[in-house]
Amino acid sequence: MNIVGETWMWWAGAFAVGVPVLLVALTEILGHLTRRKNPAAGPVRLVRNWVVPVGALLALLAFAIQSPTDQVWIRVVATIFGFLVILLILSAFNVALFANAKSGSWRERVPTIFVEIVRLLLVVIGLALLFSWVWGADVGGLIAALGVTSIIIGLALQNAVGGVVSGLLLLFEQPFKIGDVLDVGSGVRGRVVEVNWRAVHLDTGGGIEVIPNSKLSGASFTNLSQPPGPYYVSTTVKFTTDDPPDEVTALLVDVADSLLMRVPGERATASYSGAATYTASIPIGSPGEAGRTLTLYLSWLWYAARRRGLALDGDATDPITEPARMEEALDALAPVLHLTDTDRERVRAASRLMRFGKGEIVLPAGVTPDEVFIVVSGRAVLSVPTGDGQFEFATTEAGEIIGHTALTREQSQALTTAVDVLTVLAVPLETIDELVRARPTLAAEIGASLDAKRQQAQQALAAAGIARGVLQLNR
Repeated sequence: MNIVGETWMWWAGAFAVGVPVLLVALTEILGHLTRRKNPAAGPVRLVRNWVVPVGALLALLAFAIQSPTDQVWIRVVATIFGFLVILLILSAFNVALFANAKSGSWRERVPTIFVEIVRLLLVVIGLALLFSWVWGADVGGLIAALGVTSIIIGLALQNAVGGVVSGLLLLFEQPFKIGDVLDVGSGVRGRVVEVNWRAVHLDTGGGIEVIPNSKLSGASFTNLSQPPGPYYVSTTVKFTTDDPPDEVTALLVDVADSLLMRVPGERATASYSGAATYTASIPIGSPGEAGRTLTLYLSWLWYAARRRGLALDGDATDPITEPARMEEALDALAPVLHLTDTDRERVRAASRLMRFGKGEIVLPAGVTPDEVFIVVSGRAVLSVPTGDGQFEFATTEAGEIIGHTALTREQSQALTTAVDVLTVLAVPLETIDELVRARPTLAAEIGASLDAKRQQAQQALAAAGIARGVLQLNR
């Protein structure tokens, strides 16, 4: 018997050699794509694990063994192979069109749900054609029945389907994304936390507001997070017509620029509208910070306006300026400054009491103070800039001095911030110079305090692993 002359023998030999070689080649390609995290690894894995083995089995049955094509098991294998080929084609198209889509292109904006729906429809159509070719099934009647059924279901569920279609259109257009803040009118404003086929979920701060997609698609709304960049929150305040507009606008900008919520590199603005009315605009990171920003800003503005003698809301009175409060402060600070009765009168005439709100900057870094602050009540914290922000290293309490570098005419390199409501006695530089010249003990105490704070800052920074030179502190 001449086995070599049999046709099936050549087919068997080709399968025995070709299929393993092809699988080895696909394995190497798959490993290379996987290491590079290439999206094409998915289709290649499908080819190696399923398409090639099932295709080899079908070819072996059809060509080597030459089984009749009308046998059930041949049709089953052909159906499985056809289904795998459909999945392979769809997977390859998905990788080619959407996996490597450039940012901002239409392919990148297409929602995943759209891709999945189209893929499902193509799979159903492909299976219908496959059953028609392999099994000779009449799919025309099935398609007609499905069409009539779809019309009936659509009429019965038109409201629900309308919401789903509206949701799909919103997902496709993508006028907002998760995390954006929307203003949908009627006083409803919130951050987008979920978007599905039926509705958009907004976190309003007082709960989750569920807005149907049909409502959003049929009405206008405002995306407060667009365009990209800082969000400007504005507020309108009133002073009096006696307050100079230039001084008021400078105050509004200075207080706004000192807020931590302000976007770095962006400046606040202020404008005068007449009739003692002013508008301040503050750049912040997102609309979600607007409420907290305005609360802190208006609080700090109250303290800052009274320190500068400006009448916010038409009222410039400040209980801290009452004579009795000054006498109480001098009683408490007289031992600290070694005041005689004559010195006390000099300090009372030249100095003033000031208050700072919680978190407000008492003395910024990089300035040369022209007065010395002595803490009457409250606490302040000292910090120095580092690569990760501000590093706090000391606190001040009642009786301690802020702004030592006014005496040495040096710039302060530490930032002093009020921990809570802080009351200080602001003593002009000329007055404190006279006290120091007349009191060598006071000069020695101030110098020792300054050196101690410098050493304390260096030790704290060294313990935190931060290298800095000798600091000229503002204390």
